[in-house]
Amino acid sequence: MKSAPVRRQMLTVMILVLAVGARPAVSAPEKGAAALAQSQSAFPFPVVEKTLANGLRIFVVPYDSPGLVAYYSVVRTGSRNEVEPGKSGFAHFFEHMMFRGTERYSSEKYNDVIKAMGADSNAFTSDDLTVYHILAGKQALPQIVEIEADRFQNLKYKEAEFQKEARAVLGEYNKSASNPLQKMAESLYDNAFQVHTYKHTTIGFLKDIEEMPNQFGYSLQFFDRYYRPDNVVLLVVGDVQAPEVFSQVERHYGEWKKGPARPAVPAEPPQSKEKRVALGWKGATLPILLMAYHAPAFQPKNVDVPALEVLAELLFSERAPLYKRLVLKEQKVESIEGSFDRHVDPNLFSIYARIKKPEDLTTVEAAVQQELTRVAKEGVDAKTLAEVSSHARYGFAGRLNTADNVALVGAEFIGLTGRLSSIDEYFAAFGKVTSADVQRVARTYFTPKNRTVVTLKAGSP
Repeated sequence: MKSAPVRRQMLTVMILVLAVGARPAVSAPEKGAAALAQSQSAFPFPVVEKTLANGLRIFVVPYDSPGLVAYYSVVRTGSRNEVEPGKSGFAHFFEHMMFRGTERYSSEKYNDVIKAMGADSNAFTSDDLTVYHILAGKQALPQIVEIEADRFQNLKYKEAEFQKEARAVLGEYNKSASNPLQKMAESLYDNAFQVHTYKHTTIGFLKDIEEMPNQFGYSLQFFDRYYRPDNVVLLVVGDVQAPEVFSQVERHYGEWKKGPARPAVPAEPPQSKEKRVALGWKGATLPILLMAYHAPAFQPKNVDVPALEVLAELLFSERAPLYKRLVLKEQKVESIEGSFDRHVDPNLFSIYARIKKPEDLTTVEAAVQQELTRVAKEGVDAKTLAEVSSHARYGFAGRLNTADNVALVGAEFIGLTGRLSSIDEYFAAFGKVTSADVQRVARTYFTPKNRTVVTLKAGSP
């Protein structure tokens, strides 16, 4: 099982996931990617949708993958939804528990079925969603629907099994704790957020994970609340026919009951002043700078979102002046990355720099801020903007090269908006980004009072 967001740009895969790495994107053949990139639609595949009476939605995407089908169950619940104090980490925990079995299909029997059909079955968790996915031959589709419907409706586990898995999550946390980036990310989010649940990382606060074995009763409540048809979306991509899928799903999921009301996620107030944290590390490490600025939630038609993604490319790619200065010319920095990831609620634009000498921490931070300020004043020329926009569209198209990757991309947007149509809406907004937009978002979001800075170096802070 993989605990990672569907999409983490650049080095935020390392910085923010904190558990196991994200699923890698696979590059498409050049001609196929080029054809998709030139398409009028960013997601140029037929989509057939149906909603059952119980609220379960199904998206079927016929895709040219002879004999193969990707079956994704998207639970629109991630660590963002862990609103009760002391209960962080349960979305990720259930990624584990969902493989514990039911009365009809024990964990061993479920695994035997998966092996017999020659399938690949796994899962991942992020801030905003949890996804369970199977890739198999099309002839296995009826059995896939049966076993997935069974575990989503009839998951059963005893308290001893619950406690064993909770201790396994603690072991996963402790294993990741050997990476200084875990400590930095925890500190960054804990300080940048005051009331919103993005305050804790996906795996949860350590004190909550340590207490988790005593939360058997709450685990049943969490499952009852979020694993319901009106909070789950099925996405089936590949060599399939929609009527067949709908018939199978109706048969096995049709009696699943809607869930109770779910608590609201608290809104984060604007940050009023800069926050800074200096950390030490007992082991050997190069000094690290982690800067972040509060940024908007994903809304497919909000041009600020793609404008910030453009900024990440303009400022921190290998072609960027800042990279050439700090990494190549002055050689003060081993690596530097910047990214803005899409989230359901306002999150962070993050900047990461691994620096060669502790005395250069301040200099590098100042250089980054100077470049942000420069773009806020000057914007970007039209030619560079067009190149970055084209590169982004080509890169996105390059991800859509298999049924499994199409489902992976689709799952992200379903988690964000509940709709596959939001993909085309977003890329339409991306195409409207102007130099004035880039300049405006730099001026709006990259201000000192909106900034949280975490530094780490070997020894004492």
